[in-house]
Amino acid sequence: MTQRTDRIDQLLREEIGKILAREVADPRIGFVTVTDVETAPDLRHARVWVSVIGQPSERDATIAALERAMPFVRRELGVRLRLKRIPEFHVRLDDSAERGTRVLHLLHEIETGHVPADDTSPGESLPTPVPRLPHPDDVPDPDKLASDLPVVEPARRGRTGRRQGFRSGAKGTSRHPGTRRRR
Repeated sequence: MTQRTDRIDQLLREEIGKILAREVADPRIGFVTVTDVETAPDLRHARVWVSVIGQPSERDATIAALERAMPFVRRELGVRLRLKRIPEFHVRLDDSAERGTRVLHLLHEIETGHVPADDTSPGESLPTPVPRLPHPDDVPDPDKLASDLPVVEPARRGRTGRRQGFRSGAKGTSRHPGTRRRR
C-alpha cells in the first residue's frame, strides 16, 4: 500500500460513514459503523468493512441492505470527491471487536479461576497461546540456576574494525541469523 491509497482509504471511510448516517433511508440499515476501507491499487474495487450491532439475522439483513445501497453511495461520492475513479464497493462484516471481547472474557475467566465454557462458535479460531514472559515482579525460581543460562560474550571487532555480532557459548553459532562470521 502506498501513502496515496492510505489517504484515499481514510477519505472513503469518512465519506461513506457520513452518507450512510445522513442520506441512506433504508430501515434495514440500523446502527452501522464503517471501520475500514481497503482499496485495490488500481482503484477499481474496495472492501468496506462495517461493524453492525444486533443479532446474526439482523446483521445479515443489514449487510444485504448495505450492498443494495452501495451504488447510491458510489454516485454520491462521485459528486463529492475529486477522484479519477470511484471504486466498486464490496461490503464485509468486521467482527474483530466481538472476537476481541470474547478473548478478553476468556482471559478474565482464566485469571479468576473459573473453567471457561466450551462455547466456541464453528469456524472461529483463536490464536495459539504462547508461554508467559517473565516480569520484573516475578519471584526467581530456585530450581533454575544462573549456571543453566547460556553464556553471551560481547561483540568483538574484526580486522576491519566492525562488530561481528554476539556469540553464544557454542562455537560457530551466531545470535543473529543475518550476520556471518568472517574467516
